Amino acid sequence: MSTPPETPATPPPEQPPTTPLKLPVVAIVGRPNVGKSTLFNRIVGGHNAIVEDQPGVTRDRRYGDADWAGKAFRVVDTGGIDIEAAKASSNTIAQAIVRQAMRAVEEADVVLLVLDAKEGMTPADHQAAEVLRRSGKPVLWVGNKVDGARHEAAAAAELYALGADEVHFVSATHGRGVGDLLDATLVRLTQAVDEVPDLPEPEAERPIRIALVGRPNAGKSSLINRLVGDERVIVDPTPGTTRDPVDTPFTYDDERYVLIDTAGIRKRARVELAMEKIAVAMAEKAMGRADVAILVIDAEAGVSEQEAKIAGLCDAAGCGLVIAFNKRDLVDAETERKLRRDLDRQLQFVPWAKVAYCSAKTGKGVRALLQTAREVYESAGHRVTTGALNRFFEGLVERHPPSVYRGHPIKLYYITQTGTHPPTFVLSVNYPEGVHFSYRRYLANQLRTEFGFEGTPVRIICRRRGGNKS
Repeated sequence: MSTPPETPATPPPEQPPTTPLKLPVVAIVGRPNVGKSTLFNRIVGGHNAIVEDQPGVTRDRRYGDADWAGKAFRVVDTGGIDIEAAKASSNTIAQAIVRQAMRAVEEADVVLLVLDAKEGMTPADHQAAEVLRRSGKPVLWVGNKVDGARHEAAAAAELYALGADEVHFVSATHGRGVGDLLDATLVRLTQAVDEVPDLPEPEAERPIRIALVGRPNAGKSSLINRLVGDERVIVDPTPGTTRDPVDTPFTYDDERYVLIDTAGIRKRARVELAMEKIAVAMAEKAMGRADVAILVIDAEAGVSEQEAKIAGLCDAAGCGLVIAFNKRDLVDAETERKLRRDLDRQLQFVPWAKVAYCSAKTGKGVRALLQTAREVYESAGHRVTTGALNRFFEGLVERHPPSVYRGHPIKLYYITQTGTHPPTFVLSVNYPEGVHFSYRRYLANQLRTEFGFEGTPVRIICRRRGGNKS
């Protein structure tokens, strides 16, 4: 793995970059464990947030684009608002959760105040309602976990008595009442903003998806905040602050990105809580939907076997890989030399990965890191014509033919590229099972060198001529 020369860091922007399409924002707020993440998942589709029957699972702001009745808007999921508990607590994470939720309210055009209709109103609900009244934002009161009409009537009396002007009862888990809630949300949005945009046509190019992965407390969240110029995700010295993947869309140099912050991946023997196991599983899943993974390593802590495992997961997922040593401002020249030696020893199986050095604290090298990830993405999307491939392939096989398989010579007929992200090639051969792994690796390395596939795995699939692949 070669270390690119350090390029001068570009200062972070004064204001967070904006996405090309300005969408109105709907914030989902409420006390802990009332079903906000379940409602978020129901509205945006898919399962973007961890849903667990335990208070405090959601911590950061999570953004998702939604559409309803041909209109597009952005939804923000937030952590539970329990203001008095946060004030009384010395837990900085609890205070940061409330701060993140308040920032979501500030940027929202309409707020959905979610309440547990089964349990009824609590002091924390009263506090949240009072904060929203003072904010002056349009608020829709949402009674969640409703099973039937009788249950709904009992909850309605309590909510209207508290001054709610519009109450909607839903079951986010089953979808009951969510359509009516979205109808009412669109009405409020049209009153709050100049225009709710129509659902755009599918874009030819989607954003580049970059997942930041690594051990806990390596600085992944700090890097995202530095890149976007805003406190989008909670940063705290407590390991494991991030739990579920947080997608942060932003634009830089006219290129659209989605940064995916993930939970720190520890050794499985150290993962005890069920919620943390889910978080780690979702972090691994995030690699599968990323174009590029940035493996963030604490330069002070150095390279360990766990980084090797995470790099292996990235390789298996087929995403490009950038190894980023964070906290470079805290290491001296001797430590940096040791990092390079450890890198060559622990991560020798991904010699194609790009290496970068940065500091989320000072901003040095952070923009260069983003540029490196973009270069890896472009490299992984490169296509080579079949003619150019086979001209190169003929000379390659002549210089270094494969070994004999069970007394039979292996004949390599032709090669063609069948996919990108990662670059994937199909090799037509008489005995697919006879092409040894080491020879496939040799071919991949030669293709990478000849055609510039930097920072990305290269897949070689051997297929019997006129038969099945191997």
